Amino acid sequence: MTKLPTNWTGRDDAMVEHMIRRGASRRELLKMLMASGVAAAAGGSVLLRASTALAATPVMGGSMRAAGWSSSTADTLDPAKASLSTDYVRCCSFYSRLTFLDEAGLVQMELADTIETDDAQTWQVRLKPGVLFHDGKTLNAEDVVYSLKRHLDEGVGSKANSLAKQMTEISKVDDLTVKIVLESPNADLPTILSLHHFMIIADGTTDFRTANGTGAFVCEVFEPGVRSVAVRNPNYFKGQGPYLDSFEFIAIPDNNARVNALLSGDIQLAAAINPRSMRMLEGQPSVQASVTTAGNYTNLNIRLDMEPGARADFVEGMKYLVNREAIQQSVLRGLAEIGNDQPVPPANRYHNPNLAPRAYDPEKARFHFEKSGLLGTEIPMVASEAAGSSIDMAMVVQQAGAEVGMNLKVERVPSDGYWSNYWLQSPVHFGNINPRPTPDILFSLLYASDAPWNESHYKSERFDQMMVEARGSLDEEKRTAIYWEMQEMVANEAGTIIPTYISNVDGISSRLHGLRPNPLGGMMGYAFAEHVWMDA
Repeated sequence: MTKLPTNWTGRDDAMVEHMIRRGASRRELLKMLMASGVAAAAGGSVLLRASTALAATPVMGGSMRAAGWSSSTADTLDPAKASLSTDYVRCCSFYSRLTFLDEAGLVQMELADTIETDDAQTWQVRLKPGVLFHDGKTLNAEDVVYSLKRHLDEGVGSKANSLAKQMTEISKVDDLTVKIVLESPNADLPTILSLHHFMIIADGTTDFRTANGTGAFVCEVFEPGVRSVAVRNPNYFKGQGPYLDSFEFIAIPDNNARVNALLSGDIQLAAAINPRSMRMLEGQPSVQASVTTAGNYTNLNIRLDMEPGARADFVEGMKYLVNREAIQQSVLRGLAEIGNDQPVPPANRYHNPNLAPRAYDPEKARFHFEKSGLLGTEIPMVASEAAGSSIDMAMVVQQAGAEVGMNLKVERVPSDGYWSNYWLQSPVHFGNINPRPTPDILFSLLYASDAPWNESHYKSERFDQMMVEARGSLDEEKRTAIYWEMQEMVANEAGTIIPTYISNVDGISSRLHGLRPNPLGGMMGYAFAEHVWMDA
């Protein structure tokens, strides 16, 4: 084994890193190392070690451009109304939350200094002192009270209203302390406060043509449906980061166009790459893939309150018609885990492993379609690039339907306006749900009778009661048992078919560093801009 000279030290490694930053070539560095008595093979090792260390060391400065997969003229800077990935990215850049989830899924403090409770029902939030909004205003308790109470105002139209309604009292104790009292105990409150909708805005804010937050970036340009431009916040309270001088965020709905923009260097991050496009990245040294499996899924939704979903046998037939393995392997190229028609993913500690996925069984599907009286009837399925991989999934289901005499027509609609005009509206349509950290959040948003995103209009008084019971239980064994039963109820009774939990693949430039997995989804749970940096 070739050894370094005994006088070679870590300071010399640092010197090599410094010379790399200054633009020294590999030949120049090896020449310097050999002059110091380092053999060529060992010199290569030193260069590799220094280059690796350099890549892991944040570099200040530079700009980047990133592209999401959907946007519309309804894009918003109001955290309460955020519903698209583009909204989440911008909210994470311009605002801050009381808490956030780290890559291990653990709650960390952000604007809150501490969050304490004795009974999981009455909570006290102590804020960090000296935090400044972008306009120079100092964060105080009134800002937190105003931000949280907005979710309770029906006129605001908050997407987190059903979660916030459990907060029966939100009051100021002193300038830096807020008291939150819940309708019933909920040990998940610190996790709930880490969701994107619970960003803190300045007291009295009603104009969201721009963003006045405490986040890592200041909003310089916001054009709904087009782009946003963010510049570094010089007064950011965390003391480190962001590293970028600025970044621009746009949307490129067409998957191939998004990948080509990455390959050409026009963007440095292409979010949510379709698995079909993975081969376009292979063998390209200028790009790489960042893979996260956190519970994201694209699902087929059948509204139970209208035809054809009002016929239980049609819904049952569709569940047997969906070939999960074909979707996993052919559509998603293996970048997914088989789903069992409920939203709690295998990585979640409350996932029910005993709930087997519905087997693909065309004959059972035909039986139920015949029983429903709809066999041979043309049934539209609405799909769009806006709901990742939904068009390919729809084609798989359509082909399976044709083989048993079921006439399923794929209606491909534009991404622009999909979430406001088709999702939640059409009788049979696809959705795309971002990861959420707890079963209570998933059920509250998607399956409770009053859930704002109740995709199949599932309603069960017993389910609602169980949700409240589990939320307030401090007995983990009991809580787990309730969540397992609730997952069975959703899988068997709701009109949502979840064939797989999809691995999110973000394509990134090899010049971009710092991107890590996060339980809230791809692009580091949409908060990537604060943490990434570009090669100098």
